[in-house]
Amino acid sequence: MTGPTRQREQNTERTRWQGESEAESEDTIDPEEIDQEDLVRTGDGEIIHEPTGIVVEEEQIDRGPEWRAFNHTERQSKSRVGAPTTKTMHDKGLTTTIDWKDKDAYGRSLSSEKRSQMHRLRKWQERIRTKDAGERNLQFALSEVDRMASALGVPRAVREVASVIYRRALNEDLIRGRSIEGVSTAALYTACRKEGIPRSLEEIAEVSRVERKEIGRTYRYISQELALEMRPVDPKKYVPRFSSELDLSREVQTKADEIIEETAEQGLLSGKSPTGYAAAAIYAASLLCNEKKTQREVADVAQVTEVTIRNRYQEQIEAMGIPR
Repeated sequence: MTGPTRQREQNTERTRWQGESEAESEDTIDPEEIDQEDLVRTGDGEIIHEPTGIVVEEEQIDRGPEWRAFNHTERQSKSRVGAPTTKTMHDKGLTTTIDWKDKDAYGRSLSSEKRSQMHRLRKWQERIRTKDAGERNLQFALSEVDRMASALGVPRAVREVASVIYRRALNEDLIRGRSIEGVSTAALYTACRKEGIPRSLEEIAEVSRVERKEIGRTYRYISQELALEMRPVDPKKYVPRFSSELDLSREVQTKADEIIEETAEQGLLSGKSPTGYAAAAIYAASLLCNEKKTQREVADVAQVTEVTIRNRYQEQIEAMGIPR
């Protein structure tokens, strides 16, 4: 027989258990009501609902390193992986490279016998990196792309795109009968067009070893054979760079963009060179903003003739109704 004291204890325990159950039910949340923006992943791999603090998922795999680093130098020294693969190298950066320094792992200089041995190893390592003529072709072409891209100051992404385009042209056998320099230059120009980097054909030809006419002809051939969708170049992309080289204010740049937009809507841009069109708009804007630059100065920066600027300028001011 259960006494009154024992019964009171059982009632108290039952009440406490019911209270804990209700508290646990309040701490649950319907997965369909969770907003993904409110979820936060902790350093331990748990996913927490930030507004309520409820742990949605736990025991996740932590894919980060087991070591900690507090600056770039520590991160580089503790990392046990190499650079990521890249299309800008013929072997995608996967082969081993022997350091040019004649020192051991402790920084001590090698003996003369070891130095001559390392010299032979470097020579053979360079020879075996390319197994056939196709790889040697690709190695030379990608080095040309990297050289020209460095001279033009284009981003790394453009070099990657140019390398992919050249690889596609090589696989499609579009290199036959054409120079490696011409195709690599055309691939770089195509990449600049696709990535929206304002580089004219004249600028590309300046850093290349082939003529402008051959670059244009190869570019049209590659873009057609590879079915690349090439959009017309927007003249406004040239305005910031040309204005910066001419030391013009932001007001002139804004006015030049307005001139290009208003005249392009009237169809004046069709069939015109984007560099010449942008140069004429900058020249007109400099006159309107009292920061006059001569046609020769603008022509030198844009690499067009004064006649081109004069003709485009007259068309633009007539279309906008500006008195001469």
